[in-house]
Amino acid sequence: MSRRDTDLPELPPGFDTPVFAEPWQAEAFAMTVALHDKGLFSWSEWAQALSIEVKKPGAAADGHDYYEHWLAALESLLATKGLAAKSDVDAMAEAWERAAHATPHGKPILLENDPGP
Repeated sequence: MSRRDTDLPELPPGFDTPVFAEPWQAEAFAMTVALHDKGLFSWSEWAQALSIEVKKPGAAADGHDYYEHWLAALESLLATKGLAAKSDVDAMAEAWERAAHATPHGKPILLENDPGP
């Protein structure tokens, strides 16, 4: 079903495009909001961490790498707050990657599918 198949009012042109290009972007966004809601950092701390990342040399002028900077800011803030060291985040990402490769097509990717390094 598309937006046009519902009784919802039409949106202006350009507003019917997805906000997130990839599922991981939505997940990173949701994780940031959830951690903030738990009081682990303030919005001003978040804004500062994100600002540092997007201002680094090499950032894409068109902003296509925005959520890569978002993720880097979240990882940096977690490390600064002592919540998760970069090495821990990297190890978990590698475990999920291995689990994804070990999971048959069409099956849910579960961390327990990680065969290990």
